[in-house]
Amino acid sequence: MKRRVLVTGGAGFIGSHVVAAHLAAGDEVTVLDDLSSGRPEHVPAGVRLEKLDVRAPEARRVVAEGGFAILNHHAAQMDVRRSVEDPVHDAQINVIGLLNLIEGARAGGVRRVVFASSGGTVYGDGAPTPTPETAGKLPSSPYGTAKLTSEYYLATFTRLHGLDAVALRYSNVYGPRQNPHGEAGVVAIFGRRVLSGEPLTIFGDGRQTRDMVFVGDVAAANVLAAGCPLSPLTTLDSRAFNVGTGRETSVAELAAMIGEAAGRRPEVRKAPARAGEILRSALSVEKAARELGWQPRVPLRDGLAQTIRWIAEG
Repeated sequence: MKRRVLVTGGAGFIGSHVVAAHLAAGDEVTVLDDLSSGRPEHVPAGVRLEKLDVRAPEARRVVAEGGFAILNHHAAQMDVRRSVEDPVHDAQINVIGLLNLIEGARAGGVRRVVFASSGGTVYGDGAPTPTPETAGKLPSSPYGTAKLTSEYYLATFTRLHGLDAVALRYSNVYGPRQNPHGEAGVVAIFGRRVLSGEPLTIFGDGRQTRDMVFVGDVAAANVLAAGCPLSPLTTLDSRAFNVGTGRETSVAELAAMIGEAAGRRPEVRKAPARAGEILRSALSVEKAARELGWQPRVPLRDGLAQTIRWIAEG
């Protein structure tokens, strides 16, 4: 059955893939994006684009009056380093922006909110690996704190107003359309530099690990989360799902694999470790497999090859 879906951040990297996945499922999609980092060419033909800041009263009005069944919220300030440098700006977009939209969702009778959270940052260092949803929460950056705060707000709105909300805690997402000129997205940054013959900079000793999940797999998880039955909300983690692979890849290994995918042997330089970054990250996805029927399908080498081809063609 066709559903009306609003995807915030739908002109961006992950959001545009979510839009495509919902369209493929037969849904009617509208995109809300201020285009500060998203690109209008990522919005498919025939999909309405509302160019709005998530904090704006007009954005709340779009949610309230659009007749949407699903609000998929991907618009965000996504740079961990910027959140450390300017936590107020981060919170204004990632917390106040969310509240503005879910107030609109409450007024408009939206049936479900799917929220893009961050498994790579809400747990922090010291969590068991692979990390289950029930692990302790101790973010090491304001970005992670804002994501965790947003999950608490969604749980509160569920208890107060019956809002039907799901949080997807992503590991490190990569794939085509990721901005290789930005501050987030190590695969896109490394890929562009390798293809340009530039050296790669690794912050710290390179042994820090990440759980790399392909963006097409992430988009599939969003469509499943939009329609799955949900457990009763008894804890914050009841309606949260990790979206990753459960496998650790060191940054040094990742650099070598990107070089292989590009057919190059890049020069690697070291720089001091950056504040706010965690040392190890891999997410357990057993709950998503059990309750969503989701699992990652694209192997890292295959996903890297697709990403490098996209960068080379761009």
